[in-house]
This record gives sequence, structure tokens and C-alpha cells, in this order.
Amino acid sequence: MTDPNGQKDNPAQGPEPVVSKPYIMPDDPEEGSVEALAKEAAESRDKMLRTLAEMENLRKRTAREVADARTYGITGFARDVLDIADNLQRALDAVPAETRESADPILKALIEGVELTERSLLNALEKNGVKKFDPAGEKFDPNFQQAMYEVPDASVPAGTVVQVVQAGYMIGERVLRPALVAVSKGGVKASASE
Repeated sequence: MTDPNGQKDNPAQGPEPVVSKPYIMPDDPEEGSVEALAKEAAESRDKMLRTLAEMENLRKRTAREVADARTYGITGFARDVLDIADNLQRALDAVPAETRESADPILKALIEGVELTERSLLNALEKNGVKKFDPAGEKFDPNFQQAMYEVPDASVPAGTVVQVVQAGYMIGERVLRPALVAVSKGGVKASASE
């Protein structure tokens, strides 16, 4: 068959196909996209730097938490053991000094055994970061001491610890148990610069 222009119509050939824009691989940038790639690279670099900073912060925080766990992990146990230390001290305080000096050898050995046990317990606590503190004669500090009562004493400045009812204990930098104290009143006010 021929068409009106005199050309033969080939049924195998259809209308001419529409050619779309060729596919460009992502690694092959289009012309004029240098800015887009630079922006993408800057965003990727920013994300990477933020991720690195987050990971460093996480590493530091984890290291700090591990150190705190080592230092303060025995807090509950240490508080329970403090009752034992207090009872040993009470047992020693119950025996007057005159009785100790004139006691028979058996009682002296018992007292020495209790003293040795108390020292051993306090050494074990100290090895694990628990330290006993005795604020006698110091200015009262409510962060480390708990005032039980006031004592009229004009010989020392007001607000001075004149008696320790129960020793305090620290674990690391924290107060495990505040010292129970008696504070002076009526003397000269302690200056703020002390």
C-alpha cells in the first residue's frame, strides 16, 4: 500500500517512539548540580559531626556512670554496716575509763577485741570509699551535720559544734550519713569569713 504521498506504508513500523531523557546514574552529576552536591556533602558532614559528638558525649556519660556505680554502688550496704560500727562504739563508750584501767585481764581482752573489731570495720569501710568524720570544734555546716540541740557555751563562738552525738560518714564526695551534733549558743557570733 502506498499513502497519498507515494511512500509505502510499512505496518511493522508504528509511530515513531518518544525518546525520554536518558537515565543518569546518581554518581554521574547533572550539569549545573555542583551546588546541590556541595549542599548534600555539607549536610552529610554536619550529620556525621553531630553523630560523632553525640557518641563522644555518650562515651563520657557512660564512663562517668560506671565510675559513680563503682564509688556509690555500695551505699545501701554501707548504711547497713554503719549500724554495726555505731554499736561497737556504744559498747566501748559503755565502759568507763576507770573501769578499763582497773579491769581484770579477761575484761581488758574483751575491750581490746571490740576496739580491734571496730578499727577493722572502719578500715574496711575506708578501703571502699567510706570515711568517718568528726566535726567537733568546727563551725556548724547543715550540709554535713544535723543539729540535735543547742548548748549554752560562751567560751566558743555561737554556731560551733561542741559535742558529736553520732559521727558522720562520707562516701566519695557525698554525705552517707550526717553527723548528729550539739551546737553552741550564746557566745560571740562566728564570722562569715571563717
